[in-house]
Order: sequence, then C-alpha cells, then structure tokens
Amino acid sequence: MSFSQFLEAKPLYYDTIDHQRIHDAYRVLYPYIKEPKKVHIVGTNGKGSTGRIVAHLAHTSGLSVGHFSSPHILKFNERIWIDGEDSSDDMLELAHQKLYRVLGKERSDALSYFEYTTLLALVVFEDVDLVVLEAGLGGEFDATNICDKELTIITPIGIDHQAFLGATIEEIASTKIRSIQKQALLAPQIYQEVDKVAKEIALEKKAILHTLSISAQTEAKLKEIAKHNKWGEYLVQNASTALYALDILAIDYTIETLKELELFGRFYPFRENIRIDVGHNPLAAKAILQALERPIVLIYNSLDDKEYEEVLRVLKPKIKRVELIAISSQRAVTLSSIEEALKKVELEYTFFNNNIDPKEEYLVFGSFYVVEEFLKIVKK
Repeated sequence: MSFSQFLEAKPLYYDTIDHQRIHDAYRVLYPYIKEPKKVHIVGTNGKGSTGRIVAHLAHTSGLSVGHFSSPHILKFNERIWIDGEDSSDDMLELAHQKLYRVLGKERSDALSYFEYTTLLALVVFEDVDLVVLEAGLGGEFDATNICDKELTIITPIGIDHQAFLGATIEEIASTKIRSIQKQALLAPQIYQEVDKVAKEIALEKKAILHTLSISAQTEAKLKEIAKHNKWGEYLVQNASTALYALDILAIDYTIETLKELELFGRFYPFRENIRIDVGHNPLAAKAILQALERPIVLIYNSLDDKEYEEVLRVLKPKIKRVELIAISSQRAVTLSSIEEALKKVELEYTFFNNNIDPKEEYLVFGSFYVVEEFLKIVKK
C-alpha cells in the first residue's frame, strides 16, 4: 500500500489515545535509524514560526536540517521540511516503505495518524545534523516526546485543548513543560503562572532553564528585517526566541538570511490587501490585533473546540465586518453557532463569495482549514 493510501485510511481524530504504543514503536525503530541532535518545541502559539526560523538559520549556516511541523495547509509534504524545501513524494514513499517494514503491519496500523507520521519524519531526517520537532498537542504525552533532545523551546502558553490538557493555565503548562529534559528555553509568557510552573519542573528535573535575552543591536536588526518581510510584532518575538535557542546550541547563523524566509500562513502577505494567518485561539488573536495597523474585513470560521466568541471579541476593535467561509472538517462549528456568537459580539457579517474589494484590507484567520479553503476558492 502506498504512503498516500495508507495515510488516507487513518482517522485524524481520536477520543482516547494509548500513549504507550508510540514508545513501543520507537523502541522497535530505534536500532534501524541514526539519531541526530534534536530541538523540541512545545507551547500554544508560535511553535511553527519559531521552529521554522531555527531550522532556516541553522540550514543557511551550513547544517543539514529537518523540521517537522503540523498541521499542513495544502499538502502533507509541508509537515516534513528538509534543507529548505518541503519533502518530495518519493522521499516520503521511501521512508514509509522502510518504516512499515521495520514496524510490521499490526504495529503500523495501530498507530495514529500523528504517531505514524512523527516516526516517518525521524526516518526522513536520519542523515541530517539537526532535527526540529514541533509538538502536536501537549508535550509530556505528545508523540514527538519520545526521543532525547538537546533543548526544549517553550513558546507562549495559553488556554487551548482543555479536554486533553487541563482546565487551568497551570495544568496546561504542566502538561506541556513536563516534556523538558536537559535544558529548556522559556519564551516571554502572557501568564505569570507559566513561569512559576516552568521553574518548578526545571528544578524537579534538574534541567537548566534559560529565559530570553537578546542585545539591543540584535533587536534593532530584527525589527529592520520584520519591516522588510512585513512581519507583525509577534513574529519578531518568535524570531528572538529562535535566535537565542541557536545561541544556546552554539550554532552560528547569519541573521540577514531571515530576509529570504517566507513564513507562509503566519501573518503572511498573500496579496497587497490580504493577510493569511493560521492562528485560531484568543492568544493568537491578541498577537494579530497588535500586528494590525488598520481595520480589516475578517474572513473567518472556527473548529468547535475553539473559543470563537472570545476570538471575535479580541479582534473586534480592528474588524469592519466578518465574512464567514464554510470549511470541510468533522470538527467545524456549525455556521449558526458562529452567527449567534457574531450577534452577541455585535459584529456585522456576510458570507464569503470571493468578491475581494481592492479598496479593503482583509485578514483570513481561524484555523489551517480556513486558510486552506480560502486558498482553494481563490485559486479557482
């Protein structure tokens, strides 16, 4: 069975997960692959951009680098990036054939979509110098938390996925931060509770906990690059975290190469008057609000486990009107529920019909699914 067929047969979502099976599978795979140095990224927001900046700068310095992220926008290959490019279909197929052969049918079939593709990434990346692994959900029990790492980067943590991670910021932070091992870098946080939890866990695990520190000169350079790249302030913060992570790892880099980096889907200037961003929770909305210079038309939808009403409240000061876009996902909230939230927040809304007004500025926001659907419609 080809990789694409095998992947299509796996469900994307599970009510319960057997956290032990990924460790059992990794133990079987371990003797058959090489183990490069690894950076693990956990948090609620900024994992994708922080990880890509680390990977890009390390690669442009001369290292061979792999970056595993999720989810993808248009094609699975986006999740497994190696040396500046998305993985090819042939590369994925070869890795799948090796992984399936080593694990066997029963074990391969039992693994979840994310578990199997995490192991697949490790096969693809076995000959690189550095691997950047982005956690999917949580940290301690995430499929990416199976191997040794040189450093864990903890990006901003907020309230999200409460059904799996806990109801309070302390519980969520604990679940994510318990993945640390030798040393960790704590990015600037919104909630003070996260700093407290990080210090306690680092002390318990005898791990070194770094806090962000960059020079005024580096900060000024980053702001210049942000202006060139049309980045929002939150991307400057994520880049600062990435630079300090590379300093901790003693990896040289040339900051100027960030001008070559495209962070697709992260406050990305898709057209002169259209930004696309895959953010989906209140923490992401607050970062976007700070980045917006002028009022926008919001093209929006949400998954049913997100705080969409709160997202709309946060963004309201910069919203002229909302255009709802239908998305295809079993987790999509019903449009009537979104409409109810819009009425509560007192926002004017219509339905997106691909009629882009060149005189208006637009933000496409709400999830990877929203951005994916928007791109499909616009490309048609």
